[in-house]
Amino acid sequence: MKNIFVIGIAGGTGSGKTTVVNQIINELPQDEVCVISQDSYYNQTDNLTYDERTKINFDHPRAIDFDLLVQHLTDLKNNKIIEQPVYSFVAHNRTKDTIKTHPRKVVIIEGILIFNSKELRNLCDIKVFVHADADERLIRRVRRDIKERGRDIDEVLSRYQSTLKPMHQQFIEPTKNYADIIIPNDRYNTVAIDIVRTVINDRL
Repeated sequence: MKNIFVIGIAGGTGSGKTTVVNQIINELPQDEVCVISQDSYYNQTDNLTYDERTKINFDHPRAIDFDLLVQHLTDLKNNKIIEQPVYSFVAHNRTKDTIKTHPRKVVIIEGILIFNSKELRNLCDIKVFVHADADERLIRRVRRDIKERGRDIDEVLSRYQSTLKPMHQQFIEPTKNYADIIIPNDRYNTVAIDIVRTVINDRL
């Protein structure tokens, strides 16, 4: 049974988590790493109408199916293949598709709320928090939601004020305290990535 090393990467929306994930992936052989995204594990909402779904607060821990996430991460650590859900931000629900995900030497789990679950934190061998200033995160979020998720500027800004900002302060920022490494993402942070890479290499 091979040893599996789990890296948790959290941080606010638009903090640059994806950039950090990609920097780590680029340092590893392709067949040795897989990524699990918290965004795939929003709760199934078949029981709700579309209008009800649009009102879901996706920045609250309640929106996440932590049980399934913990189960899947545990399965991977036990060298089992999982069927990772596929979530549609257009329909605000899971699709019928899944992604067959094989256990790899390094499993990266990333998402804004992953450190809110004690069970999930305990499954991580190293916990990384990506920090960016609020205005920087807002700009990135606006760009992404308009370009990738078909939202309009008013919708994005009102969601930011009513939901994203208060949820960040309440649920995301405090989990920085659980992190082993905090990466300030206001620049290309090679030192922190080097540290993470060294830890991975030591373990593998």
